[in-house]
Amino acid sequence: MSECILEARLLTREAFAPFGDVIETEGARHYPINRGTVERFDDLASVDVGEDGRVVVGIVECTHAARAPVPVRMIERHPAGTQAFIPIDEVVMCVVVAPAGDEVGPADLQAFVSNGRQGVNYHRGTWHMPLVAFEAGQRFLVVDRGGPGDNCEERELEPDIRVSLPAGTVRGAGGGA
Repeated sequence: MSECILEARLLTREAFAPFGDVIETEGARHYPINRGTVERFDDLASVDVGEDGRVVVGIVECTHAARAPVPVRMIERHPAGTQAFIPIDEVVMCVVVAPAGDEVGPADLQAFVSNGRQGVNYHRGTWHMPLVAFEAGQRFLVVDRGGPGDNCEERELEPDIRVSLPAGTVRGAGGGA
């Protein structure tokens, strides 16, 4: 296979809807609470853990920094529930997804880049690249499914798939950013 370059586009609710939810406050329904000292934003993602699952909330910390163009060597999916990643600090994320289904290949992949304040919630069964950070130590809140059964399926991809990021989206990521 010759090199396949995926051009990442900006992450928006509309473009990402077939794959999951964009978690952000921009344009979301909100209302004041605590006598007006706090603004609450509800229903930003639909968490699905199936009949026998439970919601697991955790934090992940990336130990390796990626550089652009970002290689896409493996994708995974979660057949029993959704999975969300929400940056704790302002962190740009590179997101690669493909529709749910038994087969997945390079032509099925789409790439997005967040604005640093957005998280994602992958629909049940949506193929996605593992979390990519552009600086070691970046942390994300994770909302996932716990419970019986195997909820992670992985597929190796051909070696020459890379994601090109729009210029200026990631400081210090190199090669296209």
